[in-house]
Amino acid sequence: MNRQNILPSIAAIRDEMVTLRREIHTYPEISFEEHRTSDLVARLLESWGYEVHRALAKTGVVGTLKKGDGQRIIALRADMDALPINEKTGLEYASLNHGTMHACGHDGHTASLLASAKALAQEHDFNGTLRVIFQPAEEGIGGGGADMMIREGLFEKFPCDAVYGFHNMPGYPAGQLGFYPGALMASADTVFVTFSGQGGHGAMPHKTADPIVAASSFVMALQSIVARNVDPFEPAVISVGRFHSGDISNVIPGEAKLDLTVRAMSPEVRQLLNQRIEAIAREHAQMYGLQVEISFEEPYPVLINTPEQTEFARQVAQDWVGEEGIIADLKPIMSSEDFAYMLEKVPGCYLIVGNDGPDNPNRSLHHPQYNFNDDLLPIVASYWVKLVEAYLR
Repeated sequence: MNRQNILPSIAAIRDEMVTLRREIHTYPEISFEEHRTSDLVARLLESWGYEVHRALAKTGVVGTLKKGDGQRIIALRADMDALPINEKTGLEYASLNHGTMHACGHDGHTASLLASAKALAQEHDFNGTLRVIFQPAEEGIGGGGADMMIREGLFEKFPCDAVYGFHNMPGYPAGQLGFYPGALMASADTVFVTFSGQGGHGAMPHKTADPIVAASSFVMALQSIVARNVDPFEPAVISVGRFHSGDISNVIPGEAKLDLTVRAMSPEVRQLLNQRIEAIAREHAQMYGLQVEISFEEPYPVLINTPEQTEFARQVAQDWVGEEGIIADLKPIMSSEDFAYMLEKVPGCYLIVGNDGPDNPNRSLHHPQYNFNDDLLPIVASYWVKLVEAYLR
């Protein structure tokens, strides 16, 4: 990204926003506990003239700024929460909250939106209404913050015509912007399966109903779902992340517990996967003479960017930085994002911003040595300003 593309109003506050980002990084807070971060965000927005509303989804913050007499309303969203990870970066501004870390870059997302909010309030004119949404609990620990904000009336209390958000992404050149119309990120379901049988002595298996054998066969049978039930052109993932049974080698336990993560890029495939998982689990229980309990958590739906808003956002970027500033080969991502809930209610686009390059590799998201690239702050903030000015002409 050419530094000449950075807006003067953003370049003037770059150092201030880097300091702010690193402060947020030093004091990370997990889902629904973002009290310090929320206080900081609200205080800054109020000082810049935003009307501030607090406490949606416990710690969420919504700022509103109106200029001119335009009727259009655009919303920009950033997430504020950290992860329960012990940081191992060795940075001078590393987390002081042991066991909690900004390992996904939400500190940078928040600081970028704050930078654009300040510039738009003080040095840029537009004709309409801007809303800035600072959301808790994107990581889904204890529930998704976007879903909770919506259920508590986010878009009824603060209606908007379009909503935009972004995520930094290691693996793409730093500062390049990526746009994808349609299904960009997968749905995420968690499936809990418990096989219950008759435990007993490991030397007398004929007197037991062994849940480990049934559960092991179930794990192998799951592989047939994506291979034989799903259209080969439809992305789908079923992974067993937890398999727990028994405590000692010579005792056959009474139950086996499995936790699965299930990903799909369409609602239809999502439904098919869950139906087949349940059917195969019940068939295995019957075949091995066991009982089975199955429950589903459905944290996030498929994230679907609306084509019109995505093309608008891409055109703003292309006019600003040219084709060289855009990720040319962005493909759908099998990870999930609760911004999907917002896109179910309001048209919009979730974009990707590259976070590394050949000479500046970064650790992957959720890694204990990950760190947000501060060079992205003025790029994203400048883009948000350009997007708002273009939308609210």
